[in-house]
This record gives sequence, structure tokens and C-alpha cells, in this order.
Amino acid sequence: MKLTLMRSLTATVLFSAAAFAQTSGGSPAALPAAPGSAGDPAGVASPGGTKIGTINVEGAIFLSNEGQRDFDVLSKKLEPRQNELKAKNDEIDSLKKQLNTQGDKLNDEAKAALAKQIETKQKALERDAQDAQEDARNQENEVAQRILQKMAPLIVDYAKNNGFGLIIDASQSNQWPNGPVLWNSMTMDITRPVVDAYNIKSGVPAQPKPAAATTTTKPAGGATSKPAAPAATKPSTPPTN
Repeated sequence: MKLTLMRSLTATVLFSAAAFAQTSGGSPAALPAAPGSAGDPAGVASPGGTKIGTINVEGAIFLSNEGQRDFDVLSKKLEPRQNELKAKNDEIDSLKKQLNTQGDKLNDEAKAALAKQIETKQKALERDAQDAQEDARNQENEVAQRILQKMAPLIVDYAKNNGFGLIIDASQSNQWPNGPVLWNSMTMDITRPVVDAYNIKSGVPAQPKPAAATTTTKPAGGATSKPAAPAATKPSTPPTN
């Protein structure tokens, strides 16, 4: 699954949280310091003195205990439909094999009927698969949006408490060449402390790891697995004019 969490949604939620923080009054709750030297939270100061940080918003959602729990639940919920699609695909493969191995033994009418049956089932499967994928993505985004709505104020509080003037979303979907982030350093990244703070606030315990598995996959809206701790990324080839 590739989360279709759009940048516009992330920006809207974070902007709303920032606006609320500015008008609500009172000081924000203290959050853990970012990784780095003691008393010097992560971040890079611009020439003007404004400290800039990055956060992998999508990664933070999936790394949180609540995200791991809820996406595992959703993955199990989607399994029956995925199994149904697999059974239909296996049936089509069996019919294709029959046509290939027995086609020369069938008369023209029977051969045409079998080919038509395969074509009809193939088109129906494609429609069902597309509907299933869209439904999975919608449900995945519902989970992500719900968590982001609660996580956004923590991101804003962290930025304010640690003197950041700008936080950039460095999620995978925002990376070059599809997004504006060409490269970011882990010394600027605040994902982990935000996730730790969110885990404390949510009260959701860490999910038990399967004994025979080293990774946990996200729901079946796609093929990617949950991201590990966000890492600095750098394209192999710089953009050219």
C-alpha cells in the first residue's frame, strides 16, 4: 500500500493546528528534545538565525503505536476480499491453461466460447480489483487522517518549544523528483521525538512483534511495507536544467 495522503491535507491540518496554538493562549506542553547534542535540539539554522527542521509525516503515522495497531487491524479486515480476488485470478489462470492445452482439441464454437468466458471474467476481475484498491486506500487514508488530526498539535508544540521557525514535511511522497525535498539530513529530523510524544499521549502500547516476522506490512491497498525509522534521502542524480 502506498498511502495517498496528499500534501494539501497535511498542510491544512498543520496550518489549522498552528493557528489554534497561536490563538488559544497558554504555553504548550513540553515535549522531548530532538536527537542531538544535549541542550541543542536537532535543526539547522538559516543565515537569518531561523532554525529549520524536517518530519516524515507519513512515517510518523505508521511508526506510532496507534498507527501500527490500526493498520494491522485494517489489514486483517481486508484479507477476505484479497483472498476472493486471488481465487478469481486463479480461476482465470486455470481457464487460460485449459485453452492453451486443449484449444486444438476443441471445435471453433467451443474454443470461442471458452475465450469469451475468459475475457468476461478477466474484465470483471479488473473492475473488482480496482474497486477493492480504491476502497482500501480510502480506509487507509481515514486511519491516517484521524491520527494526523491528533498528531498535528504535537508537531506544532514541538516546533515552538524547540525554537524551530520552519518544519518541512519530508515524507516519501514529498521527495525529489515528485516533491520539493531534494535532500534532508537526519540532524534536522524530528520524526522520532514527535512519535515518542504521541505514543505517550495516545496511551496505546507498542504492538507485539510476530515471532517469525521481522517486518509488518500495511494493508493491501498496494505493495509497500511500513517504513522503518525515517532516513535521510538523497537522489542518485541531481536535477538538471
